[in-house]
Amino acid sequence: MKKEDIRRSVRASKCLLSEADRETAAERVFSRLEELAAFMMSDHILMYHSLPDELSTRSFLGKWAGRKRFYLPRVNGVNLDILPYDRSRLHLGSFHIEEPDGDNTVSVDDIEMIVVPAVAYDRKGNRVGRGKGYYDRLLADSKAVKVGVAYDFQFVDEIDAEPHDIPVDIVITQSRTIILRRSH
Repeated sequence: MKKEDIRRSVRASKCLLSEADRETAAERVFSRLEELAAFMMSDHILMYHSLPDELSTRSFLGKWAGRKRFYLPRVNGVNLDILPYDRSRLHLGSFHIEEPDGDNTVSVDDIEMIVVPAVAYDRKGNRVGRGKGYYDRLLADSKAVKVGVAYDFQFVDEIDAEPHDIPVDIVITQSRTIILRRSH
């Protein structure tokens, strides 16, 4: 399926979700994430700060912030910098996403797990992002376990992947956990 068709379809499906649907889906997805051995064993986890149409990460970050070392991305030109998560040190950055302040960036090599947002995933772990390639550039240099999180309708049969597209190792939706590649 073509990426633009997937983006259009997913956008339409998201418009149909109630606030209760969104909250229930986020609770289920992140409960499944907590059950992963890879999550239990990871101390340094790159999350994302959710946009209104994405599975909300706010409760999850709040719940685990004292026990795990979370990081958030910050747009820097065409790349993403990785900075420690501190709820009190966020600002509205590129694309109206809350991003961390400061200059204490860390290397992607220090990250053990990356929770990757996307528009859609397929059964091979291919993903459709928002079209700018930020995560593909970041993931290309990472040995971390890559976990995609999504609503059930964001899991599609097949995505027309391109050579620069980096797949995820695990996809979690509210009704299933699909392990595509074993941890590194």
